[in-house]
Amino acid sequence: MLALAMHAGAAQAGLYADDLARCLVESTTAADKNALVKWMFATMALHPAVKSIASVTDAERTRSTRSTAELFEKLLIGSCRTQAQQAVKYEGAIALQSGFQILGQVAARELFADPNVAHGLAELEKYIDSPKIGQVLAPAQ
Repeated sequence: MLALAMHAGAAQAGLYADDLARCLVESTTAADKNALVKWMFATMALHPAVKSIASVTDAERTRSTRSTAELFEKLLIGSCRTQAQQAVKYEGAIALQSGFQILGQVAARELFADPNVAHGLAELEKYIDSPKIGQVLAPAQ
């Protein structure tokens, strides 16, 4: 069920999924969101395309996975129980996916707002040929 909830596919949010997402976001602290992003990073580090540049030990990944499981339980069994039950009842398990997808997006947005991360993102501008991009994106006349 947790795999379904975190699946990266597009989810259509309904009224109850929106309520669940709102509860998930409001019920998590900055530390919870950081832990969620850390877990996502540790999991993505398993992909062959990034494995060589990401150093995450099995022990670190296991700790992060356990911490995230505890957070999911806290949210689904405690803080957002009613919203989760209503979302699944009226919109199906896809509502869980949608709710946790929103939580993940909010957590990532907070991560990207960090000045160090924002500076790293800005480095991309050094290597982009803006005039060429502008020509491609300019409206045809």
